[in-house]
Amino acid sequence: MLPIQFIRENPERVQEGAFNKGEKLDVQRILSLDRDIRTKLHEVEELKARRNKASQEISGLKKQKLDATDIIVEMKDISATIKNLDTEIADLRKPLNELMIWVPNIPHESVPLGKDENDNVEIRSWGTPPEFDFKPKGHLTLGKSLGLFNFEWGSKLSGTGFPLYTGNGAKLERALINFMLDYHINNNYEELYPPFVTLRHTLEATGQLPKLEEDMYHIDDGEMFLIPTAEVPVTNIYRDDILSEEELPQKYVAFSPCFRREAGSYGKETRGLIRVHQFNKVELVKFVLPESSYDELESLILDAESIVQALGLHYRVMELCTGELSFASTKCYDIEVWAPGENRWLEVSSCSNFEAFQARRANIRYRKENGGVNFIHTLNGSGVATARLMVALLETYQNNDGTVNIPDVLQPYMQMTLLRN
Repeated sequence: MLPIQFIRENPERVQEGAFNKGEKLDVQRILSLDRDIRTKLHEVEELKARRNKASQEISGLKKQKLDATDIIVEMKDISATIKNLDTEIADLRKPLNELMIWVPNIPHESVPLGKDENDNVEIRSWGTPPEFDFKPKGHLTLGKSLGLFNFEWGSKLSGTGFPLYTGNGAKLERALINFMLDYHINNNYEELYPPFVTLRHTLEATGQLPKLEEDMYHIDDGEMFLIPTAEVPVTNIYRDDILSEEELPQKYVAFSPCFRREAGSYGKETRGLIRVHQFNKVELVKFVLPESSYDELESLILDAESIVQALGLHYRVMELCTGELSFASTKCYDIEVWAPGENRWLEVSSCSNFEAFQARRANIRYRKENGGVNFIHTLNGSGVATARLMVALLETYQNNDGTVNIPDVLQPYMQMTLLRN
């Protein structure tokens, strides 16, 4: 959440930032409500000062055994006016708060201006596309022939978009998760295993609600939700807490299934594992000092890249343009792996800096060495999501006979070197 003081002092910057993100925002309406509230608060303070003075005058008159009736009447009128103003202020705060929760974080000045993915900027790439002396198959064909997943069974159980992994497919999925967790733990991330159901205010804190409510699976009359990512519960572990400066930075890794309705996916590729309603992901979350958050973002993307490198997959890092940034982020990098069977890039990780946006909504602060208190900066990134990762892995390591080689780093988890019929 952006502080109201910042919006007062930077209305054009906030309005422009929202516009560049493709968000609708009426900054002038926010400022108008804020002015009305401050005007009435000033009136209340003046009336309270007059009431205090009147109270002293009444006390003095009574000590002198003089008539204080007029001042008592005046004080009662002042109290009634204060009560009415308090009601008016509360009535103004409600629409202001409703508007404030829809104010997006503004892009960092280094973020390229743009409207969609075509305006994203490639930062670097790693590896080279695999070469085949045969036409590479897609993951659906490979998965079916090797018995790795069954979308018909998944659809029977839960509807479309819910994959059911079978046999070595289930084993490979588990191997990927365990490998990534072990890797990040060895890189000084502390593992958490969070709840997969969370409260509404938890999602509001990280910025998924109210904007993305139609993408959520909710229960209990919409007060609890299946998590869209482990970012949500992990970021909220320090909700309403004050950490010490010496405790920062803190780094956490967590596995979870992720549930998303994908309400906005009309017209997008939805075959196989490309876009599903439930997928697994290993998430990285950082709590850091404000002055180091952009350095921490650069190290975060390297941590996520190291997973894809260890798996030997060709990938590129894209810096997202303003129009592609999430509601809460100020800057974001995506990792896209090359899927030769699909003949395209697939996003497997997003690494974002939110500065103090989420921390303000969740009231997560730290105490400085000098005793002052400030909001921390939060970051998170996929480290990484498994569904599209498996697409790229199967298609990259396939052989002409329909078998698939298992990357070296996964072989200890799989206890095999080759996927075959």
